[in-house]
Formats: sequence, C-alpha cells, structure tokens
Amino acid sequence: MKRRIIGCLLLAACFAPLVAMAQSYPSRPIKFIVPYPPGGNTDIVGRTFAQKLSERLGQPVVIDNRPGAAGSIGMAVASKSPADGYTLVIGDLGSLVIAAFANSNLPYNPQKDFAPIGLVTAVSIVVTVNPKSPDNTFDELLARARANPGKITYGTSGAGSPGHLAMEMLRAITKVEMVNVPYKGGALAVTDLLGGQIDVVVDGSAFAQVKGGKLKAIAVTGPRLPALPDVPSMGESVKGYEFTNWWGILAPVGAPAEAVKKINDELTAIAALPEIRERLTGLGLAAQSSTPQQFADHLRTETEKVDRIVKGASIKFE
Repeated sequence: MKRRIIGCLLLAACFAPLVAMAQSYPSRPIKFIVPYPPGGNTDIVGRTFAQKLSERLGQPVVIDNRPGAAGSIGMAVASKSPADGYTLVIGDLGSLVIAAFANSNLPYNPQKDFAPIGLVTAVSIVVTVNPKSPDNTFDELLARARANPGKITYGTSGAGSPGHLAMEMLRAITKVEMVNVPYKGGALAVTDLLGGQIDVVVDGSAFAQVKGGKLKAIAVTGPRLPALPDVPSMGESVKGYEFTNWWGILAPVGAPAEAVKKINDELTAIAALPEIRERLTGLGLAAQSSTPQQFADHLRTETEKVDRIVKGASIKFE
C-alpha cells in the first residue's frame, strides 16, 4: 500500500508542471524575436501580432529586434533560447528556407531547431512594369519575352531573393528566358524601373509605387491580393505556377505542447479579426492561419520547392 501511495505521489509530481503550465501559461512576459530591422514587413507583421497576443494573453509580449545576415542572426539567437514557451520568433521564406541554400554554415537548422506554431500571413510578389511599357498584361510580357529571348530584364533584391526564385520557377515551366538584374535591395530596382533602365521589377518594394499610381502591376506570383483584386495571378496564365513569400511564428524546439497550442489558438483568432485583416491588406499582405503540423508540412514542401529551383537554375548566392 505504501509503495502504491508513493507511486501515485511521484506520478502526480511529474504531471504537476504540465497542469500548472496549462492553467497559468503565460505567467510572465514573452520575448518575441524579430530577426530583421525595425520598419520592414517582417517587423510590422511581428509587432501587429505581438500587440494582439499581449492583449489577449494578459502578459507583455516584448519585441526584440535582432537584425543581420538576412535574418540568420536573430533566428540563431532564437534557436538557442530556452524552450520554455517564453521565447517566440517570426520567420519567413528567407530565414527559414532560402538561408539554408545561401549559407552552408548556417548556425541553425530551420527544420530541426524550431517548433512551428502557425503561419500568420503571406504575400504574392507583385510583377510591375513602367507605365510607359508596351506590356499591359502578363501574357503580353511573356509573348514579348518569347519573341526576344534573353532581352527582357527584370530587377530583384538580389541573386536567390524571393523575386529571383519566383522568376526562375517561371523559366523552368515556360522555358521563357529573361535576365535577372540583382540589386542590393528592391527599392534600388524600383528606381531603375522608373528610370527605364530595366523592363520589370519582381519585388515587394514595388507595392507602394503601384498603389501610388507610379508603376503598373501586371501580375502577382501567387493568389490574387486583396489589395489588388484586379491584378491576375501568374498561375492564371501558366498552369501549375505559384510562388509566395510568407511569415510564421515559431518557438525553440522542445517548447511545451501546451504553450504551442495556446499561442496557435490565439494566432488563429487574431488573424480572423477584421482590423488585422484590414491592416495587412493595406500592406499588400493576406492574413493566414494554420495548425503547427500544417506549418511544419509547409516548411518542408517550400524547402523542396526552393531546392528544385536552385539546382535547376544553378543559382549562385551573393
């Protein structure tokens, strides 16, 4: 009888922390790492969700910007943080997928060092041309590129950037040859497009210029954007084509399942709020939600997609 009582007490002691976590999480502030500088889309998305998480959880969710090395520094810091549910990080296509191809010495493993919690938003990259361009539709651009192989130039924010990968995927499907002009940032590409030095820009930096009427949007690389409902997706012209950038929230691997579930439940509810959807739409983004498993599956399939593009195009990262 004594052994049985002792066994029950030991079992209760083992489960006590889990019960406490389920009942009290979070009981203190949560650190939210943003691996990019303030002001960019990743920072804005992170702060948008962090503020709502704080309101709903009743605890401060403190933004910690850790920029550098295309997001790799902040992601590395997050991967080495305690797996107690009190550190979150926002990752994107660049830091969670492209970085592994660009850096053979990446200080973290995107698929092994994190517990995916949920996708929060996605964006189709806008394909833009100068208002004076003869191309008013994506089909017209494709036709002109086919008739002039290697003569049409498109600007991106660098070799191996999402815009570059999106166009290399297009080339793999259509066999249409266009020339990437890599810039050290999408804003520089937009400047040259406005000046007539290049034919096309494939980068999120062009969105503001489109909304301001200074550039002409002829397509988006993924699903139609709520902010540009009349701009068709490239997949409407090219069967099987879709390429998007996206953002999701993660924790260090080993984070308590109760914490992961709690944060996922809140992220799903936040993404459904009209005010959040409206704010994201104003940035050219679309609210998303997923289960942790769906995010993990998405991360795997996106890695496989980028692997095919990089190998097929023999892309050399800058």
